[in-house]
Amino acid sequence: MLTALATAAGEPLTLTEREVPEPGPGEVLVKLVACGICYTDLDLLRGHWPIARFPVVPGHEITAVVAATGPGVSWPAAGTLVGAQFLGDSCRHCDYCVRGDQILCPRKRITGIVMDGGYAEYAVLKADFVTPLPEGLDPVAAAPLMCAGLTAFNSLRQAGITATSRVAVIGTGGVGALAVRYAVAMGARVAVVGRSHRGEATARELGAERFVATQDTDPAEALRAWDGGANLILNAAPSTSAAAATLTGLAPDGTLVLCGYGPEPLTLPAQPMALNRLHAMANPSGSPHDLRDTLAFSAVHGILPEVTTVGLGEANAVLDAMAEGRAGKRSVITFG
Repeated sequence: MLTALATAAGEPLTLTEREVPEPGPGEVLVKLVACGICYTDLDLLRGHWPIARFPVVPGHEITAVVAATGPGVSWPAAGTLVGAQFLGDSCRHCDYCVRGDQILCPRKRITGIVMDGGYAEYAVLKADFVTPLPEGLDPVAAAPLMCAGLTAFNSLRQAGITATSRVAVIGTGGVGALAVRYAVAMGARVAVVGRSHRGEATARELGAERFVATQDTDPAEALRAWDGGANLILNAAPSTSAAAATLTGLAPDGTLVLCGYGPEPLTLPAQPMALNRLHAMANPSGSPHDLRDTLAFSAVHGILPEVTTVGLGEANAVLDAMAEGRAGKRSVITFG
């Protein structure tokens, strides 16, 4: 099988031929349909994941067909179209795992970071951590839902979104654009915060009722003018400071959620937080049941990202474009 291998931090991907692996107990062999290219994959190559196991096959936005099952596996059956996510395995017995919060397991294992992922024609995955795709969901366009979609959907849910919420989304990249669409579909009112007006037309097409350009105005002040502030601010930009700049734009009892962040620490003003009972949280993707809910909601509401399809040999070029800020639509590797 053809594979794109990350051999070390700071090195480009290497295209190589490997033997198709055999699934072991509790595992399935899947034949890839598509794999999204995520910013996390770029972080892997930049050396931002100290837990990474090199060499490793990147990729955790996987859609695939089950090709074979390992010993003891009766589900999912061969031929099932499935998705696989950032979370690849967990200990199965800690308190978080038995409560269905496997994403919080202290011994969780990450697909494409410590386990081989989807930049390959075949992959071996844990059977308990793949999710059947809802009928009719396009497996190519759905690939980014396994990470960008799951992270956006689950962050809104964990932060307590309701149909009366005012939700501000910082950034309209892969996670941000889906967060806007999910929030609108959940009945919330949505504002988008961006650096310039370049993304305003897109934000309004996605359903945002207002747009805040930080080059023109203080984002917190603009959000406070929005009927008293946002109930929920979701930061989808790779910048911690962008999130911090909006915090006092929260309404009392509001929540700031970090989906995106940068290397700088998050500095929060204690007095406004205390006086208004403000909250700050982060969300690391989701557990298998969260992905199932994300895919079901996406199918019902017709929420899929716009994607550009590429071949496995183009992955390095896409990652370079992401590093330079010129990536455009979400890129998805497809396998013929």
